[in-house]
Amino acid sequence: QVQLVESGGGLVQAGGSLRLACAASGRSFSMSDMGWYRQAPGKEREFVARINRSGVSTYYADSVKGRFTISRDNMKNTVYLQMNSLKPEDTAIYYCHAVIYWGPGTQVTVSS
Repeated sequence: QVQLVESGGGLVQAGGSLRLACAASGRSFSMSDMGWYRQAPGKEREFVARINRSGVSTYYADSVKGRFTISRDNMKNTVYLQMNSLKPEDTAIYYCHAVIYWGPGTQVTVSS
């Protein structure tokens, strides 16, 4: 059974940092792009960041560019999202995505 499981969410003050992790099991994703999306209350799910299979190429939404960094460890079948300088508008459920698979999400709440 293929699973993506996010961790690392929580409550943080504005300006703070969090590091999310997404551990995959059931198959290797080393040959696939992996990404992060988020969904805030009352809003549609939106793209946050994506990383290619080798980790060399990364892509970011304009709203997080310069503050968030996506990385991956193919030996651990895990993708990370380092989030710095967090803002209240970053509050959302963050989801990991690869191929057709989604994780259940992890809540990130940024207080002002």
